Amino acid sequence: MKPRLYSATPEDVKSGRITDIYFVRAVETVRHAGLGDARVRMEVHAYSMPKGYEWAVFAGLEEALYILEGRPVTVYSVPEGTVFRRKQPLMAVEGRYSDFGVLETAILGVLRFSTSIATKAARVKAAAGGKTVLFFGLRALHPAVAPAADRAAYIGGVDGVSGLEAREILGVEPRGTMPHALIIVVGDQVRAWKAFAERFSGEAPVIALVDTFYDEREEALMAARGLGKALEGVRLDTPSSRRGRMRDIVEEVRWTLDLHGYGWVKIFVSGGLDEDRIAELRDIVDGFGVGTSIASPPNIDLSMDIVEVDRGSGWEPVTKRGKLPGLKQLYRCPGLVDLVIPWRSEAPECPGGGRARPMLVKYMEEGKLVRSLPDPGEIREYVLSQLEEAGILGA
Repeated sequence: MKPRLYSATPEDVKSGRITDIYFVRAVETVRHAGLGDARVRMEVHAYSMPKGYEWAVFAGLEEALYILEGRPVTVYSVPEGTVFRRKQPLMAVEGRYSDFGVLETAILGVLRFSTSIATKAARVKAAAGGKTVLFFGLRALHPAVAPAADRAAYIGGVDGVSGLEAREILGVEPRGTMPHALIIVVGDQVRAWKAFAERFSGEAPVIALVDTFYDEREEALMAARGLGKALEGVRLDTPSSRRGRMRDIVEEVRWTLDLHGYGWVKIFVSGGLDEDRIAELRDIVDGFGVGTSIASPPNIDLSMDIVEVDRGSGWEPVTKRGKLPGLKQLYRCPGLVDLVIPWRSEAPECPGGGRARPMLVKYMEEGKLVRSLPDPGEIREYVLSQLEEAGILGA
């Protein structure tokens, strides 16, 4: 048996081959029962959030539309990047169940994957209080999903990603520093730093990794003395087995650099970072490299449920127990004050006056895209503007 990469192709996903067998059997049974023409309205929402989460960032819409494109369905959705809360409608798909039922697995897969990563990225960015956040999490994921992960993290609010394909999928330059492997292969920290600076100065920031052989304070001073003004910053990636209290280590490095006249040298921290630790360090750190906590976030439990059925005599509101029947519209007022009411109802008044804005708009009609999609940078700005409006960013 030859080795292979276990990865689905876009064609596999779009054709419905990447699905659960019970959806295939459900569609076949519906047709067998003579209900192949039965139409449904399916709604995407989250009826629960991870512990401590009061909001999330909706992401993955572009990929969901790619999966549905060409099928005879109509799709309504909130814009990608919308900040939402539990029990709010996010997306609705209308069409014959027999035409798209097998795609539920893939649609929820891309939505939950990207929404979970984008949400965690937004929480990390908020915790950083305006400091730079870079996503270094690809090594925690199967390589097949690396582009989707970088995109989700970026639109969630991080300032940059390390994946090489960022140029193509995001339109931004990939960002990173240097690995321990470089220093170990060269065998001497100063020689490795200087070689990097000679090769990449002017092309990439020279940020020296300063925890390979000696302690961080000593290596940071070695980097500053060896590179001088060519050095932009130092990165501390101290392993947990040697870390102790990270703030003490950073304060020691900052004090030493300042004491010796290297106040311009910035300090970046990476390795095992989450919101709480970032919040503890943001006043003395210039930037953070965050990997696993964004790449493997708490799952935003999106579900896709039938909320209306038309078996030939009109739409009937119906759903399983525990869910609200009937298609719904999400309305938004200033300050991210949201209202959920039945579909086609008149737009409600905002608490402060004026009509609320409907958030679910038509993106696809009978399988054809009817609305232009924003680029990742525009989605990122939309996310950050909502977090600012809600008083979350920098809080």
